[in-house]
Amino acid sequence: MLNLVEPLTLNDAAIKSPNLCDRFGDQDLTTIGTVCKTGYLHDDASRASWLKRNEAGMDLALQMQKEKNFPWPNCSNVAFPLVTIAAMQFHARAYPAIVSGKDVVKGLVIGPDPTGELSARAERVSTHMSYQLLYEDKPWEEQTDKGLLNLSIVGTNFKKSYNDAGKRQNVSDLVLAKDLILNYWSKSVESSPRKTHRIPLFRNEVRERVLRGTFRDILEEAWYKAAPAAKQPTTTINTDRRQGVTPPQPDDATALIFLEQHVDLDLDDDGYNEPYIITFEETSGCVVRIVTRFDSSDDIERVPGGKNAGKIIRIHSREYFTKYSFIPSPDGGIYDIGFGVFLGPLNESVNSLVNMLLDAGTMQTTAGGFLGRGAKIRGGVYTVAPFEWKRVDSTGDDLRKSIFPLPTNAPSDVLFQLLSLLINYTNRVAGTTDMMVGENPGQNTPAETSRTMVEMGQKIYTAIFKRIWRSMQGELHKLYGLNRVFLQAGKTYVGGATRDDYMGSPDFVVPVADPNITSDVAKLQQATAIKVAAQTTPGYDRDEVEKRYLKALGVDSIDKIFPGKAPPPVDPKLQIAQVKEQGAMQRQQIELQARMQEFTIELLEERRLNNAKILELMARSEEASANAQSEAAYAQVALINAELSGVKERNTQLNSEISHLLKATEIRSRHQIAMKKEPNASTD
Repeated sequence: MLNLVEPLTLNDAAIKSPNLCDRFGDQDLTTIGTVCKTGYLHDDASRASWLKRNEAGMDLALQMQKEKNFPWPNCSNVAFPLVTIAAMQFHARAYPAIVSGKDVVKGLVIGPDPTGELSARAERVSTHMSYQLLYEDKPWEEQTDKGLLNLSIVGTNFKKSYNDAGKRQNVSDLVLAKDLILNYWSKSVESSPRKTHRIPLFRNEVRERVLRGTFRDILEEAWYKAAPAAKQPTTTINTDRRQGVTPPQPDDATALIFLEQHVDLDLDDDGYNEPYIITFEETSGCVVRIVTRFDSSDDIERVPGGKNAGKIIRIHSREYFTKYSFIPSPDGGIYDIGFGVFLGPLNESVNSLVNMLLDAGTMQTTAGGFLGRGAKIRGGVYTVAPFEWKRVDSTGDDLRKSIFPLPTNAPSDVLFQLLSLLINYTNRVAGTTDMMVGENPGQNTPAETSRTMVEMGQKIYTAIFKRIWRSMQGELHKLYGLNRVFLQAGKTYVGGATRDDYMGSPDFVVPVADPNITSDVAKLQQATAIKVAAQTTPGYDRDEVEKRYLKALGVDSIDKIFPGKAPPPVDPKLQIAQVKEQGAMQRQQIELQARMQEFTIELLEERRLNNAKILELMARSEEASANAQSEAAYAQVALINAELSGVKERNTQLNSEISHLLKATEIRSRHQIAMKKEPNASTD
């Protein structure tokens, strides 16, 4: 319960106000800042052990070497990369599977769609939201990439979705789990009564917010003008140590730490804790912004009648944070588990075994020994290099008796077997067995066996992908709701989307990524199987099948390569009738061509015989003319010449008929070639 001098009047103007600080006096703002800062400190202290454990897991992932002086100074200090390999293997599969191509958002058509309007709306919304994520909010993909790697190590991170007044667009920022402090009693992010986001801001960013009216004017306050405190949170110190950087002395370029607390407080003194967002500076506790965490009075549910009429039952608040989960905590905790926690103890044990084996090998290779008094050697430390001989005052027999090497044991085979056992079971927990990281299991392993082993090994990743898909769907729902509030009415956006398209339920908006497919090979196998089925089974949209197949191959510019203008499928009965008709026509053409060839052959044979007869008649005519002595003989020559003239005339007819037949055959051949190129052309 807050003791405010001037309680807030919660009306529509207050709900819509960009900052409510001007409605409180300095004393009330100090009280609110003290309450919020105290709650933040309590929440931060309650998770100290969790934070320490996850910082240790991050050290293992980045293979940070800590100071180690046992069993001797500068002994072996190897950090074995078990957590590193597990995180990188998960990230290599998750990132391309979740963010693939230019489509991120998909709209589903739920229920019948006789007019096609639902499908058109889904296409407009998916195109517009994908454009918003990939092109308007440029850091989104990079932060998603970083968030997946961080998620595999820590187990939990968040996305904060809001409308940025300065950029005038929706923004979905990555918030690491260490930077979002949840109340100890929180059961979920949505139901948490208090959650605090730690935000570093440079002075120019603070000044911009003051001038925009989102922060109250603090530019002349003493704490703001003074140099920032040199205090660093433990998480920042550990991050600097891992990155190998050291913060400089505070100056004007040092960021100020502001805390944006999403909290339920009763600022109007009506007995109900309303949802607010209160922003204050970490060191001074100075409140710079207070806004409601709901959009309008319609979000307030009141008692309709009776003695409690008008009292608030519940306020449906807007949620900004979406939790991404790796592996749920088995004990029901709000912070989930990553490889840093799951593999941390095993990784530490493996580190110890590796260092013990290395130290044992070092001791066996370089161990010294004891020198007896009989060895007459000058004092000091002796080192021996190759091809170097040292002069001593003792005989060889005295040296042999006086020098005693330190007895050492070889590296233990038992320790090596134990090391192999731990690494093997660590790989099982992480899903990073030999086949899963691309190593050949053996030359004689059947292909189907290998495929089945890989599929079984990917089950752990499939479950994680489903959780990420579910979280991403929640993030898209928040962005959908922001579009409904902040898009301009009557304006058309990318893809033809308008504000009216966002007036429905956000449930039909889902990620494009398929949570059941975790590799490019699986995508290609599925696309190939669908393509084979479409070729043998009627009813498929073959254009869509072909586009999905090309997408699975990773082909760019699919619309240009395959525009999808295939003719509609033909009725099987009509197709059978057309085939029969074409077969009959082809048989007729073959028979006609055979008859023409036969007739041509007959004409050619007749012309050959006529040519022979012409030669014979010409010879007879010449012989009869040479021997003619009487009228009867001349009459015989005239008969032969008349017969010769008839045969020559017949030969001329044969040549003409043969020429016409050959030309007709040539024309028909050309027509048949054209028919093969254009099967649908008509035939005579």
